[in-house]
Amino acid sequence: MKLYNTLTKRVDEFTTNEEGKVKMYTCGPTVYHFAHIGNLRTYIMEDVLEKFLRYSGYDVTRVMNITDVGHLSSDGDTGEDKMLKGAKREHKTVLEIADFYRKAFFADCEKLNIKYPDIVEPATNCIPNFIEMVQTLLDKGYAYIADGNVYFDTSKVENYNCLTGHSSDELMVGVRDDVSEDMSKKNKSDFVLWFTKSKFDDQELKWESPWGIGYPGWHIECSAICMKHLGNKLDIHCGGVDNIFPHHTNEIAQSEAYTGEKWCNNWFHVHHLNDESGKMSKSKGDFLTVSLIESKGYDPLAYRFFCLQSHYRKPLTFSYEALDQAQATYNKLVRRVASLKRGESYDKDFVEGIKAKFIQSVGSDLNTALGITAIYDILKARVDDTSKLMALEDIDKVLSVGIVKKAMELQQSEKSEESKENTEQQVNIAPELKEKIEKMIIDRQEAKKAKDYSKADAIRNELKEMGVTLIDTKEGTTYKLD
Repeated sequence: MKLYNTLTKRVDEFTTNEEGKVKMYTCGPTVYHFAHIGNLRTYIMEDVLEKFLRYSGYDVTRVMNITDVGHLSSDGDTGEDKMLKGAKREHKTVLEIADFYRKAFFADCEKLNIKYPDIVEPATNCIPNFIEMVQTLLDKGYAYIADGNVYFDTSKVENYNCLTGHSSDELMVGVRDDVSEDMSKKNKSDFVLWFTKSKFDDQELKWESPWGIGYPGWHIECSAICMKHLGNKLDIHCGGVDNIFPHHTNEIAQSEAYTGEKWCNNWFHVHHLNDESGKMSKSKGDFLTVSLIESKGYDPLAYRFFCLQSHYRKPLTFSYEALDQAQATYNKLVRRVASLKRGESYDKDFVEGIKAKFIQSVGSDLNTALGITAIYDILKARVDDTSKLMALEDIDKVLSVGIVKKAMELQQSEKSEESKENTEQQVNIAPELKEKIEKMIIDRQEAKKAKDYSKADAIRNELKEMGVTLIDTKEGTTYKLD
């Protein structure tokens, strides 16, 4: 597999620290509000990546944090805590807000066929881990205390901007917010490891620490949670492009200062989903959620399908017209698959060939558009229906657009509708005719048991002339009136 590595700025062969095993970390949500579909594009693509690695034979352990404390309204450590902001908005406690929106996030993930990570860890579970890491950074001279807060000294690390490729002067922290400069910092790029009550007296969640009562900074959370569950060496770290600076930049600095060695080999970032006015953001007020598009009649999996048609490293523009087209294409594929009939046997070589081609094409920098193309290639192939269904189910272990499952549901729905229609017809026919038809069906069944197929066919034909069509199923024989 080859992936674009944000650290090296090129498409590299994917390598791991231990052969066949992948330690994977994905930045989780700050659970102060619903996730919008722009956030969820990142989680969809991370889900595809994880499933592709498993599909390719890797043993993957994926960890995700839940930020329920410490993330301020500016990623540059200024402004109000997002969790406190959510609590004030809804007149609830921070923990009530966290619990509600964590459940809402994973409910959205389930609708989008996003796999639940192997390990999910809320930040509030790990306060001792954060304190230990901050103390170690102080002891090693990489951190300092100023005005009651503990800061990381970015001047003490070489190549602080290795992930961005820019100099510190080129990067502006908090450009999305109206912020004031923190005069307690030694350097503009320094960031907070631990906040104390001296700066945030209204903070609801606070803990005792060697530096005073306070709470952790956002950046320290991911590093400590990752190391708690995956050790000091990570194979791949994922997130949205807006995490590159300052969040992931700061993670690298503090983690490598803490361990004294390289922390993560591969960095995977998903580009923004834009609407017609630009990047989607909760700060705009009303924002697009899974529940909203669902209420407008769209299948959440049609949105997943929409995302997979584009490359993860390219900005994707959302519009209802584009989603209409994705929904129509998705529905057409479902109907086409619903026309396939599953049999007893299939062409194993065909399915294995599809898998090999799928791994090669999608494995070229997670090219999900070619993964969608594979669906059409399967449907056009000159092979039996069962082989097509088996191949579609196989690649859907990665794509997870659920086309075969939806097709089976459609088949069942149509059968139920047809059965309902037949039942209604049968209720309305004369009792004498109904009794005659049912007797002829029994006679036909007896003829078939006796291997008198001529008689059985004759009964079928006689019923046909009476305007009655027989329907043979595994459950028995029923009929409908022509």
